[in-house]
Amino acid sequence: MIVVENVHKHFGGFHAVDGASLSIAKGSITGLIGPNGAGKTTLFNVIAGVLKPTSGRITMEGEDITGLEPHELFGKGLLRTFQIAHEFSSMSCRENLMMVPPNQAGERLWNTWFQRGRIAEEEAALLKKADEVLDFLTIGHLKDEKAGNLSGGQKKLLELGRTMMVDARIVFLDEVGAGVNRTLLNTIGDAILRLNKERGYTFVMIEHDMDFIGRLCDPVIVMAEGRVLAEGTIEQIKANEQVIEAYLGTGLKNKHKIAAG
Repeated sequence: MIVVENVHKHFGGFHAVDGASLSIAKGSITGLIGPNGAGKTTLFNVIAGVLKPTSGRITMEGEDITGLEPHELFGKGLLRTFQIAHEFSSMSCRENLMMVPPNQAGERLWNTWFQRGRIAEEEAALLKKADEVLDFLTIGHLKDEKAGNLSGGQKKLLELGRTMMVDARIVFLDEVGAGVNRTLLNTIGDAILRLNKERGYTFVMIEHDMDFIGRLCDPVIVMAEGRVLAEGTIEQIKANEQVIEAYLGTGLKNKHKIAAG
């Protein structure tokens, strides 16, 4: 579904992404791991249009999407979430979701004068869908709660809900487990699995929780120093000496540490 070919992203003399190449299969949940500074988030930002690549090529189902703006990729069903949730804190959870779909009739001044019936009908449909999404994510009881009052894990669920409002095709999740307690993390994991299996979503996730990666992801891709170092199942990755060196710098004698997650 996504092919990244020899992508570079330089910031002056610093090569944050240094010739990364990888492919994401349609319908997969792919994990992207690596030590801090490996270039994972920068690569996410390049794929999602937040940053322009210095060089290289990115395609989505054969179409060149290199350098497209985030809103253009949004229209193609490619969405990205962030490590720190970007909710509208003074709006309710329901309102946060209802404002996601683009080109709503109520956004045009002309329609507010002459198409009030159309606007009301569209808003009713959006409200119904938002409530269905919140129920799917097990936070329906919070639909009228201001998003700023949610816990970190609940905000991550709300971000996932935004992708459901536009029926995303591929979602890039940046550390969805960061700052989330284990119970809510399991809820998030359940939602990701259901979206993948029941609705055909493709996911790519940066994550440091190896248990979470192991539960959800196949394959797992490892980055180090701006390049792809290894790819395989979680068991293969945990047994890979190059990966152990990249994380620990100590070789096989500490192999048990990464194997333990």
